[in-house]
Amino acid sequence: MEERLQKIIARAGVASRRSAEELILAGRVRVNGRVVTELGLKADRQKDRIEVDGKRLVSEAPVYVALHKPRNVVSTLRDPEGRPTVADYVRGTGARLYPVGRLDFATSGILLMTNDGDFANALLHPRGGVPKTYVLKVQGVMSDDDLKPWREGIRLEDGVTLPAEARLLRHEGDKTWLEVTLREGRNQQIRRMGEATGWPVMRLARTTFAGVTSEGLRPGEWRALTVDELLHIREAFGVPKRIRGAVMGASSGPVDHRRAAGLARSSAKASPRVAPEAAGPSARGRGPAAPRARARSGADAPSAPGFGPAAPRARSRATADAPSAPGFGPAAPRARSRATVGSPPAPGAGPAAPRARSRATVGSPPAPGAGPARSARNARSETTPRAAETRAPRARGRGRR
Repeated sequence: MEERLQKIIARAGVASRRSAEELILAGRVRVNGRVVTELGLKADRQKDRIEVDGKRLVSEAPVYVALHKPRNVVSTLRDPEGRPTVADYVRGTGARLYPVGRLDFATSGILLMTNDGDFANALLHPRGGVPKTYVLKVQGVMSDDDLKPWREGIRLEDGVTLPAEARLLRHEGDKTWLEVTLREGRNQQIRRMGEATGWPVMRLARTTFAGVTSEGLRPGEWRALTVDELLHIREAFGVPKRIRGAVMGASSGPVDHRRAAGLARSSAKASPRVAPEAAGPSARGRGPAAPRARARSGADAPSAPGFGPAAPRARSRATADAPSAPGFGPAAPRARSRATVGSPPAPGAGPAAPRARSRATVGSPPAPGAGPARSARNARSETTPRAAETRAPRARGRGRR
């Protein structure tokens, strides 16, 4: 399908139609290798090779966005005075979007933005009669009769306005809140209507445009239009022509892409480590026992001397009530002893020690000058070697002395 060259360039997101015409006149556009300098030339973006400054054009997917424009923001893509623009709030879309119409610098509310020129032109054409609803606060106490000129039409410098839908909302002292719906778009029309009728406008916000509301969006937030909203706009105004390839949000409701992206970045930076207070007792043997142990011993096992409460990391099969080894205080539950609790003591050895399948003597005193061990596992290298000190002589026979 052939279209005007400037229209194809605008749809590719390179520039607006007016700027695209300037690019063509400057000789910066080529079609199938030939420089084009005249306006009105048509081309087929599917068949022809179109280049701007040597780069081939690639059509963008259509994007339709609803932005809650804050106050003191310009409804343009650039501002020579350096003021913030609406383009600063929709950079996360990945497309070059321009506003559908404008809102005054001091006016907040819903503003549609898109890269679809046909969509914007259809909604801005005077014969379209696109409804725009505003909430405003005026100086003075108005009655319903004072709204009659608004409903019939007010004569301004550029002619008589079309009849508007106006209703009172509430009074706040000597001020009045109104809701006004227009079907035309003149420059600063609401403020001029207020001045012409003697009710100066103090506050103004647009709540609805073409059936799309700013509900659920805080100032500065945006969302993609839903399928239901695009279908409603197409039924009422004939655009967009196609919806299937558009970049849009879910039809279930508004999606705050700006906030969602921020939350995703925050969650990605969050550390999975648990704070020491939430991790429970320390596992280094300097305080209460850590819950990492695979111990099979009972919870009431006595602690080893010098290490505080016993660490339950041992794979001991000894019962919690096993008697202690001679001279070493209560038995540590780390030994892999299969000795029964009631085995008779060896001659001269005092109470019976667990049978020597232990690889560590947790209950043994630390080596001279070594200080307290950091953990039960490190105690292996700081205690005396496995010898007669850690083993009791095995008795032969029953009760032999």
